[in-house]
Amino acid sequence: MANSESELNDNIHRDFYIPTYILAPDAPNKSRHIALPDNVPTCPVLVFINSKSGGQLGGELLRTFRHLLNKYQVFDLGEEAPDSVLRRMYLNIEKLKSGGDQFAAKTEERMRIIVAGGDGTAGWLLGVVSDLKLSQPPPIATVPLGTGNNLPFAFGWGKKNPGTDLNSVISFLKQVMNAKEMKMDSWHILMRMRAPKGGSCDPIAPLELPHSLHAFHRVSPSDELNVEGFHTFRGGFWNYFSMGMDAQVSYAFHSERKMNPEKFKNQLVNQSAYLKLGCTQGWFFAPLVHPSSRNIAQLTKVKIMKKQGEWQDLQIPHSVRSIVCLNLPSFSGGLNPWGTPNNNKRRYRDLTPPFVDDGLLEVVGFRDAWHGLVLLAPKGHGTRLAQAHRIRFEFHKGAADHTFMRIDGEPWKQPLPEDDDTVVVEISHLGQVKMLATHDCRAKSIHNPSSHFNHEADDVDSDDENSVDEGRRKFGAADTFKIPDEVDVSRLS
Repeated sequence: MANSESELNDNIHRDFYIPTYILAPDAPNKSRHIALPDNVPTCPVLVFINSKSGGQLGGELLRTFRHLLNKYQVFDLGEEAPDSVLRRMYLNIEKLKSGGDQFAAKTEERMRIIVAGGDGTAGWLLGVVSDLKLSQPPPIATVPLGTGNNLPFAFGWGKKNPGTDLNSVISFLKQVMNAKEMKMDSWHILMRMRAPKGGSCDPIAPLELPHSLHAFHRVSPSDELNVEGFHTFRGGFWNYFSMGMDAQVSYAFHSERKMNPEKFKNQLVNQSAYLKLGCTQGWFFAPLVHPSSRNIAQLTKVKIMKKQGEWQDLQIPHSVRSIVCLNLPSFSGGLNPWGTPNNNKRRYRDLTPPFVDDGLLEVVGFRDAWHGLVLLAPKGHGTRLAQAHRIRFEFHKGAADHTFMRIDGEPWKQPLPEDDDTVVVEISHLGQVKMLATHDCRAKSIHNPSSHFNHEADDVDSDDENSVDEGRRKFGAADTFKIPDEVDVSRLS
């Protein structure tokens, strides 16, 4: 038994362990490995864990990783922000490399990052790695610890909370070692609104804003995007931007969880609460309870730029109450609202499959939660509105004084103009980040011929779905649209 445990530790050290002198140069009793190429770990990993995600699972996962690896290579995001960790470590690596340390140089070449948490936590890490502009940015694997888990699901890491025991973590580490690298588009988002004439200097209460690093931050007066007399915020996202009723349900869920965190201890409870809020917020009965003034076409004018060129108006059907701008083929816990356009769609509407590295966002509309149920059908999808390299929303004074928005699962309540002002939200392509993907991931690359979707394409033109009977019978999807299989529907009233 002792020999087996010793062999396990040797394998972990050989494959994943990073010595302390690279990670924390000021740590006491630091040990320096002999800088020989043979000693460089096959897959050195940095592990970032949101210990508050997944109920008790985040903390349990943290303890298991620290038991297996060097404690200095496993970080609790509640204790230290990833930007300070990565700056410190990469500055140290540069010093070591300048001194001729080949071990440090090869460790940097092979470095991979694991982040465990919800989509907001994963987005935080992606934002930090992008902002640091490292010469060799490490690819990132995501552990699903949130409610939706769209990022992990898109790249093959699953959408259910993982096991936190020793064997489960070792299995995950082996998957990371064997994973392939994929590029993924990243997106810049800008929001500009006129400064209020009185009251708070912030047009949005701080608690209303998404909390991840790449949520909105006001630009500085010296920023080229700053406009006198306006508040300008900028941020980024990797999965989606959405607006309307789906974001309203998400906002209600997050508000409830913030007020009563003790009620949200596991994934099943969270999904059940989400469904119940979808009912109480009227998402399933939108034509009866949702004012038409809050429908997307009445709220905003939308312009798109398909490639580099001129803006053109995008016509939104009057019945659409939710609009989603998608980067990944995973929304609301694993659904693919865009689907795969058939040859006629590709030819006459210039639509393509949803590649994650083609510089295009897929823009999809939904009328209500019942409309969302068409996603359950093998080739179901929402109302395809456009694919675009840039998207611009312009909000003018109207019947509604606010709407709801969210980026990568982080919702907020957005005030709309009260006078003759305009609120502008503009999304544009920013660059790409490196992800780690399993070999059966859903995300597809435009550069990989094996990614083609021909066998999955729609057989018929179904953009204007008027019948959702099949979806009503199944009554399920995920998060916004789903009743989990384990939930007793009779107890939700």
